[in-house]
Amino acid sequence: MRIMFVGDSMTIGSAGDYTWRYRMWQHLNRTYGGPYRIVGPRDTLYDIAAAEPVSYDYGDPAFPERARRHLAGWGEGWLHMAPLIADAVRTHKADTLLISLGLIDLGFYTDADQTAANVRRFLTEARSAQPHLRAVLLPVIPNIRATTDAPFAAECDRFNELLAKTVADLSTSASPLLLASPPEDYLLDRDTYDGTHPSPSGEHLLAAAFADALHQGWDVGAPYEPAVFPR
Repeated sequence: MRIMFVGDSMTIGSAGDYTWRYRMWQHLNRTYGGPYRIVGPRDTLYDIAAAEPVSYDYGDPAFPERARRHLAGWGEGWLHMAPLIADAVRTHKADTLLISLGLIDLGFYTDADQTAANVRRFLTEARSAQPHLRAVLLPVIPNIRATTDAPFAAECDRFNELLAKTVADLSTSASPLLLASPPEDYLLDRDTYDGTHPSPSGEHLLAAAFADALHQGWDVGAPYEPAVFPR
């Protein structure tokens, strides 16, 4: 299994973060009995001061370089990843994608219907490089803007409905797709540090969403072991 993490700022993380990618790596090491590798063209965190993805200051410096690989970018969404994914899959021989995208698209670039069209373009491009690719897609999760901007919240809900339909329409036996369940009881004041980006507890919840989908859908690993954090 060759896993590629695909995402926006919540997935790349910023300097000092552990990232949910790290939590997922820990989980797979504990629970997955088969060989796997984390792949992708990038390995850095975003440096907010430099305004560039140039940091290697992971929360755990022992997070090995080979496990830091990803295709994630600060300010990048489905719109940006669709033109990149075929080459990334082909070059790094990815066969399993764990994807968290959509919030940045809806916030700055495209409406729900346009974003859903970019999801379809992304999957078509990815499958052109690996016809037997499988992917887990996470809906847009709670965020601070949706609590105060009703039209934006409606677009998030609309996109999540379209994403579920896309997964159902495009999943095949040769190239299966799974829709991860958004984290339950995701609290912005506990699970994010700014209303959007995950805190350590949020990182665990995001990793759990993917881990549980992998286990339930394809019997990969085990259910995520819950982490207990104070409220």
